Amino acid sequence: MLRPSQFASGRLPSPATVAFFSTTLSRAATPAGPPPPGFRLPKPKRFDEGESALDRAGKYFLLVEMFRGMYVSLEQFFRPPYTIFYPFEKGPISPRFRGEHALRRYPTGEERCIACKLCEAICPAQAITIEAEERMDGSRRTTRYDIDMTKCIYCGLCQESCPVDAIVEGPNAEYATETREELLYNKEKLLANGDKWEPEIAAAARADAPYR
Repeated sequence: MLRPSQFASGRLPSPATVAFFSTTLSRAATPAGPPPPGFRLPKPKRFDEGESALDRAGKYFLLVEMFRGMYVSLEQFFRPPYTIFYPFEKGPISPRFRGEHALRRYPTGEERCIACKLCEAICPAQAITIEAEERMDGSRRTTRYDIDMTKCIYCGLCQESCPVDAIVEGPNAEYATETREELLYNKEKLLANGDKWEPEIAAAARADAPYR
């Protein structure tokens, strides 16, 4: 019961105020009203309450669950392995795999790149920088071809836009480095990659040709 000493003015609130706050607090605490006297929550069911006595005996005394797990392990033991001994064994790679970048040459040794700069223009990450000059015969060749591999998102747009198949993303995926500077590829590095992976790059191009 509210006492006058509980209020600063020493006076009790009006009956309307008491009724309003009592109703508000009751609704906030229990939206459906207070529980009836003697209300108790139902006893939670055991996880194995629906099992028969025979099932319980098999679980606790015959260790059925343990032998079931051992059977699964034994069954998998005689199946062929799903893994390989990487890096000593390697799985197949799609002809469209996008790995380390490379600049290709013609069989004569001449560079394929004609310095059209389409790859530089289309690169969404702006990772390619090209500088070119005109030769005596009127053709254009690059004097600088840099790729910042830390920016590259491996979308393959540079390879798709190249009209002479000069810049490609080869099959090599193992080129982790210890410093950032090693991931700043220049023209010499890209040409060396092309010379190293040319057989694999050419084979992938032939395999993918019927689908283009």
